[in-house]
Amino acid sequence: MSYSGSGNTGGGPSNAGGYSNAGGPSNAGGAWRNDGGVPPHAFDPYSQPELFRGVLTRRVFAFLIDLVVLSVPVILGYIFIFLFGIVTLTLGWMLFWLAWPATIVWAIVYYGTSIGGPHSATLGMRAMDLELRTWYGAPGYFVLGACHAVLYWLSISFLTPLVLLVGLFNSRRRLLHDMTLGTVVINSSVRTQVVPSARSSY
Repeated sequence: MSYSGSGNTGGGPSNAGGYSNAGGPSNAGGAWRNDGGVPPHAFDPYSQPELFRGVLTRRVFAFLIDLVVLSVPVILGYIFIFLFGIVTLTLGWMLFWLAWPATIVWAIVYYGTSIGGPHSATLGMRAMDLELRTWYGAPGYFVLGACHAVLYWLSISFLTPLVLLVGLFNSRRRLLHDMTLGTVVINSSVRTQVVPSARSSY
């Protein structure tokens, strides 16, 4: 009996049934692998160093840009509450207690929708030609973006700017929250030139 499309010319059993000639599980059809199903890292800092060139410095500037974007609505909100309190004879100032929780929600929504958007990047990251990807190459999504923001602010609150030192000691320039979430920030324009789509590797 022959097996069409098996590509086996050695005369032994084909691997179309899910097993290799050696008797072990095969990778036929790409349906599954014998390595536990864990895909490899999509971005290699040694064969593709341009993906990570200058990323750490640009992330600092991207953060500052995002800080401005986040601050403008917050400042306008505080001004509105202050003026509203004057008009309402200080009653409106009771809204000040909502300002801080609203700021946190606004930041989470901003990062979640930005990283979960088509560019997989915040406005600051887009201005600096950066984008966030999972370690296996997939784009970001809302929950990932929100968690990325929360962990970043927590890490910078405890470690201050020293958190950036972590990026100097790994080739992918990942920070603590990147390692925790399995994300990587790369040069966006370079990725479109040298890195295939993450889905094409499956």
